[in-house]
Amino acid sequence: MNADASAALAAVPPATAAEPERGAWDRYRPWRRPVEIAFWVALFAVNAAAGTLTSIIDIHRYGLDIPDWAPLVWETSSCATALALVPALVWFTRAVPLQLDGWRRTLALHLLASVVWSVLHVVGMVAIRQAVYASVGERYELGGWGINLVYEYLKDARSYGYMVLWIEGYRLLLRRLQGEASVLAPPDDLPEPAQPERPERFLVRKLGKEFLVAANEVEWLQASSNYVNLRVRGRDYPLRSTMAAIEGQLDPGRFARVHRSYIVNLDCVGEIEPLESGDARITMRDGSHVPCSRRYRAALRRDRRAG
Repeated sequence: MNADASAALAAVPPATAAEPERGAWDRYRPWRRPVEIAFWVALFAVNAAAGTLTSIIDIHRYGLDIPDWAPLVWETSSCATALALVPALVWFTRAVPLQLDGWRRTLALHLLASVVWSVLHVVGMVAIRQAVYASVGERYELGGWGINLVYEYLKDARSYGYMVLWIEGYRLLLRRLQGEASVLAPPDDLPEPAQPERPERFLVRKLGKEFLVAANEVEWLQASSNYVNLRVRGRDYPLRSTMAAIEGQLDPGRFARVHRSYIVNLDCVGEIEPLESGDARITMRDGSHVPCSRRYRAALRRDRRAG
């Protein structure tokens, strides 16, 4: 490494100096799942309560012959069905994240997904309403399915869009708390190599601060949508890349692909446990586990013996 590159590295403080021992992300992480569940439950509960109240007010205002319990059934069935569909929406937004690259394909897939979402939402809420009405000796009819599906889709499409934006915004906030990584670029005045250089360090930006992570400190890498998470000392740092791209830059003598979604640092592998399925489970030195598919087992053994 020449003097210019050394000076560029020296300008960035080391990880131990810039990163607090226990930041906001570390405090929030144990509560993340309960907070996420509570948020969605509270969101739909408030919507159901507000919708029920306004419907009852309208019924009495216009003197409609509708029992007061009916709006509760309408709103609760709608919100309960939507809440049940949230895990599928979260999964889909991971598979098809919002991004500028290929935005036409992304938009088309989300438009199609919004139609599927709406159909499942309508079918689910109608089934619940029919069951509740039948339990009290009444009959529920949606009416003309064609026009009502269009009417419901116009409402559901807006809800779908709002929820996708909420999810993506929340993930952006998490990445800010967690820290995003990038391959440390060489100075502009250096000639571009014919082959991509193997990164010796990653630059991590976290809450306005920057610090370096040595490549040999990365314990494993995991594919996550259009990111690759770098595991370093029990923390994950998202790197905007694909597994194929980053694998081509890593030192093959130190890192090995063990699964379509995982690459491990061979120095951090504790033991490999074969499974009856032909796959294996890797126990890292810190006690965490990483899956190993059968197609990579033989290569992993050779890499460990070579190391």
